[in-house]
Amino acid sequence: MSYTVLVFVKQVPDTQNISGDAMTPEGTVNRAALPAIFNPEDLNALELALQLKDRYGARVVVATMGMPAAAEVLRQALYRGADEAVLVTDRALAGADTLATSYTLSCCARKLGKVDLILCGRQAIDGDTAQVGPQIAEKLKLPQICYVEEIRSFGDGKVVARRAIDGGNEVLESPLPSLLTVIDANEPRPMNAKRIMKYKRARTPSEVAKAHDNANYTEGETADAELKALEKAGLLIREFSAADIDADPGRIGFPGSPTKVKQVMSVVLTAGEAKTVPATADGIGLLIHELISDHTLG
Repeated sequence: MSYTVLVFVKQVPDTQNISGDAMTPEGTVNRAALPAIFNPEDLNALELALQLKDRYGARVVVATMGMPAAAEVLRQALYRGADEAVLVTDRALAGADTLATSYTLSCCARKLGKVDLILCGRQAIDGDTAQVGPQIAEKLKLPQICYVEEIRSFGDGKVVARRAIDGGNEVLESPLPSLLTVIDANEPRPMNAKRIMKYKRARTPSEVAKAHDNANYTEGETADAELKALEKAGLLIREFSAADIDADPGRIGFPGSPTKVKQVMSVVLTAGEAKTVPATADGIGLLIHELISDHTLG
């Protein structure tokens, strides 16, 4: 039996050096002001899906919601071994919080049809909420296992996974279809050179249209011919608008997002005055005396 695994991934701004300057007046992150990267735990989710492909012959579909530039993380997924890529992009999706994002992605999952397993990274580094995966499961009425480290077995209508919990881990079984969120418990495989040579030409319809506009091509047959050639070669990245996935306009983007970010600040902790305490009984005794004297202790 052939299984289909859907992996939701995200292109995120590199938040290591984020500051207030990277905010828009609306309280969202100005993604153009920061380098864009593949969300780290989504790479772990992709690796888990590719392991299922290696072990069980599963077909791996990778999807993302974002600007047209987010197609780059889809190509990176294809370079690693994904079989198909899907971009959900639309100006109406801008400003989405976790509620609107999970709704949009659940609509995408329904549009794609039969899926046996959905994998998501636990959380994205631009929000750290860990809400989108569980919210997708809720909207699709799927059982879910969060904080997954390993899939023990997959098939016969069920998945068995090990997940992290406080102080250890536990093994859970869930019927299929289901949704798992994945933590950084594996080593994502590198991009494959042969697949890079093949899929570096993979494009979305938006990218093709933009390239032809910039090159002053005439509209119509030229762009259409390229799209048909890409599709025939298996290099066309599918693209959906909000209307294509039958999304309710009131539940996407800003209208569907009750959460508003007021401000983002970069907090840098600097070292204060330091004092070396000798690792001796006398040194420890003096330290305790000082702590008592300044009322830190006692």
